[in-house]
Amino acid sequence: MKFEALKVGELARRTGLTVRTLHHYDEIGLLKPSLHTEAGYRLYTAADVVRLQQVLSLRQLGFALEEVRDCLDRPGFAPLEVIRLHLARLREQIQLQRKLCERLEALVKYFRTAEEVSADQFLQTIEVMTMLEKLSQQVLKYYTPEQLAKFEARAQEVGQEAIDQAPQQWDDLFTAVTAEMEAGTDPADPKAQALAKRWLALVTLCTGGDPGIFNSLRSMYENEDNVMGTDTKAMRPRMEYILKAAAAAGIKHPGQ
Repeated sequence: MKFEALKVGELARRTGLTVRTLHHYDEIGLLKPSLHTEAGYRLYTAADVVRLQQVLSLRQLGFALEEVRDCLDRPGFAPLEVIRLHLARLREQIQLQRKLCERLEALVKYFRTAEEVSADQFLQTIEVMTMLEKLSQQVLKYYTPEQLAKFEARAQEVGQEAIDQAPQQWDDLFTAVTAEMEAGTDPADPKAQALAKRWLALVTLCTGGDPGIFNSLRSMYENEDNVMGTDTKAMRPRMEYILKAAAAAGIKHPGQ
């Protein structure tokens, strides 16, 4: 079916946006209508509608208008990546929101049965709410839309089972690293170098060997004291130890 170009008022009505917002997008070069009537009225084509959806997806991901424009106008940018990125973020948020629903449902149950709701239960609920907020802030602060889309593609490539096993593998690795550090094992020792190889394998699993993603991940862990409940501040000495062991073994990480 052929799509008939829409005037700005009709586009506003069908999208729930305001005419003022669409005019502003036009003025800043974010969404310029492809056509105009003889009288000078804006006409938006199907391609304009597609771009508008991409604009709104990136806006919901927290990007500023200028960042959205620069992203969409970047040479080689694939529109499909915006949708994949949005899906990845929504899945993460849905998982946390499900946890929040479980917490809230538990509170409702206690109130209905006239049982006392403990402060711990409220704290658990607040924790999940805070995690949702931090997830959005931290991810957008350190990763580009393209990198997040690659994360989603990587997750599909390695499979859910490998993703589910990764947290325990990281815990086991850092437990082993802690033991060697406390024992005073030199980073050049073969035992430490073996741990460095395990670390590289996990990093490759998570990043796919992408240097940009590795550097963004490293930057987040170096600058944030807590990442989704992980005490990254306590992890930094262990990371330094692993990097020294990797250097001693001649192991290069993706960021090099």
